[in-house]
Amino acid sequence: MLNKDTQLCISLSGRPSNIGTRFHNYLYQKLDLDFIYKAFSTTDIEHAVKGVKALGIRGCSVSMPFKETCIPFIDTLSDSVLAIDSVNTIVNDKGHLTAYNTDYIAVKNLIQDNFNETQMSVFVKGSGGMAKAVVAAFRDSGFTRVTIVARNQQQGQALAEKYGYQWRQDAAGQQADILVNVTPIGMSGGVEENSLAFEQEAVNTARWVFDVVAFPSETPLIRLAKQLGKPVVTGAEVIALQALEQFALYTGVRPDEQLMREASAFSRL
Repeated sequence: MLNKDTQLCISLSGRPSNIGTRFHNYLYQKLDLDFIYKAFSTTDIEHAVKGVKALGIRGCSVSMPFKETCIPFIDTLSDSVLAIDSVNTIVNDKGHLTAYNTDYIAVKNLIQDNFNETQMSVFVKGSGGMAKAVVAAFRDSGFTRVTIVARNQQQGQALAEKYGYQWRQDAAGQQADILVNVTPIGMSGGVEENSLAFEQEAVNTARWVFDVVAFPSETPLIRLAKQLGKPVVTGAEVIALQALEQFALYTGVRPDEQLMREASAFSRL
């Protein structure tokens, strides 16, 4: 039952979805927490963020196109934001707004949990906002042999130079220990949903495959890697872990793994 003490968390996005709404509200109900989560869109990010502070909204998820434009209206930037100059989470502590990037936090945790040999070579395909989170997470985890693979030379080179890595326009005929796809290739409903992000020979010789695409959780790249017996990290793991980090920041409660999996599955229905 909603009441005057119910705490509100929201999302701000150019194109809101029900994923975060379903994930958070599922956990609030299961854990009997007096919270509610609602998705919003806006054309005025300055006043939307100031409204979070003015109305005492506890937490705010930030999606494109506001991840960078919201920064001037935040009181404190966490290390996760400073690493990539991008925000996806705002926490309001009695009128003081602190920004985080749980995409970066989630990817860094997955890297450190799975890739324990920092001397391995890495190909990161893509140069957008999520690619920045991935590349920064590899750098901050101690990896030095990282190559950015991006068709857009300006963006690819800028990303590589920012984090001290190399850039290539394509990976044809090349090999790396870890292959990371951070492009829409393989995404459900996209023009390349049935395509491989890397050549099959590169997958054959790789030690790990990591695909940030979350829908479907088994992209053509992940399916091929599994068929070849390669260990994988999926986009479904990234999206669930980053949402879990948000949930913990908002509520101070960290659900167990089983409950998190239930919430993640419910959010994707």
